[in-house]
Amino acid sequence: MANDNLIIKNIGRLYQYDNNARSMVKGSEMSQLPYIDNAFILIKNGKIEDIRTMENFSNKENILEIDARGRMVLPAWCDSHTHIVYPQSREIEYIDKIKGLSYEEIAKRGGGILNSARKIKESSEEQLFNDAMQRLKTMKNFGTGAVEIKSGYGLNTEQELKMLRVIQRLKTESTLTIKSTFLGAHAIPQEFKNARNKYIDLIVNEMIPEIEREKLADFIDVFCDKGFFSVQETRRILEAGIKAGMKPKIHANELDFSGGIQVGVEYDALSVDHLEYTGDAEIEALKNSQTMPTILPGAAFFLGMIYAPARKMIEQGLPIALATDYNPGSSPSGNMQLIISMGSILYRMLPEEVINAVTINGAYSMGVERELGSIAVGKKANILILKDIPSLAYIPYAFGENKVDKVIINGVVCSE
Repeated sequence: MANDNLIIKNIGRLYQYDNNARSMVKGSEMSQLPYIDNAFILIKNGKIEDIRTMENFSNKENILEIDARGRMVLPAWCDSHTHIVYPQSREIEYIDKIKGLSYEEIAKRGGGILNSARKIKESSEEQLFNDAMQRLKTMKNFGTGAVEIKSGYGLNTEQELKMLRVIQRLKTESTLTIKSTFLGAHAIPQEFKNARNKYIDLIVNEMIPEIEREKLADFIDVFCDKGFFSVQETRRILEAGIKAGMKPKIHANELDFSGGIQVGVEYDALSVDHLEYTGDAEIEALKNSQTMPTILPGAAFFLGMIYAPARKMIEQGLPIALATDYNPGSSPSGNMQLIISMGSILYRMLPEEVINAVTINGAYSMGVERELGSIAVGKKANILILKDIPSLAYIPYAFGENKVDKVIINGVVCSE
């Protein structure tokens, strides 16, 4: 946490201003983005101390000032689903996709997740750390201030722990807020192809106890979907993770109506993610829960899949979060501004809805809504000063530009 104090003055419009301590927004509320005009923000010790209009401005303490020059200010994005600790890119599989092979077909040939799992054994912790740190810096330049990072390319105890230790180091050395997720149940390794239960035994009886002992993960995740892990297998893994102090998150319904959404709700998952196959039963289950539906536009776009029914979900009163799913196989981008544009272009979400989806709802999806996701007194000063753009709608509209001028993390200016 920075010890520097800072004032951002002459803010034309301060969006996502929150004096109501909201934890999420849902349904029709998603089209509402609270703001104040002609404002300033006082930051002390990396946190927001005060927010007022410029008529009340004073700087008696001679604190460092940044002049926003009448431009827009928003909270930094919260990216609640990534896989950025990985050994190398997988553009060869991209060619297979162009030729018409499906995600499942590539996986059956030993590609996809299993491909990264083989390569991660050859990678040192230092190399994995350095590569992931560079990805974080790139993400930050586009406005991301908080990131959830999953394991899941190890698929054995040694390599899963290696990934989680890298994430732990990223937490320590990056200025971004980072949450870690254990995703040993990302795929069945080749050596367990005909002995699925033995791999699940390994997750439950060996991996999870060691992760608990070293305190390496905040969350536990399972790829509950067609061709991966069943509802029954997911229940067993989640129960072990919950006993070890990890909150559930679920990869759900990307490939079919898998029951992943319902099992996520059953175990009070913080979020269920992907959701391409979401029908009335899934929406009804989510209505009566505290689980955040999280859509990953980059993966559906890259894989040429159907799109989750975001408009129907919002119209039925649900909240929506959006995240990048940054990974080497199905969403090789950590640019949240691109995700914002996809939210509007592909999912017909209003500008206000997509901003809510990547700020307050994204923060909820990674369990940091009390400290991030909106601009409010007492929260961390993770703030974006935008370039001189004409309107909020310009953010999703201009999908090829970086609209962020300055990124402020923990009260410190990170980019000029």
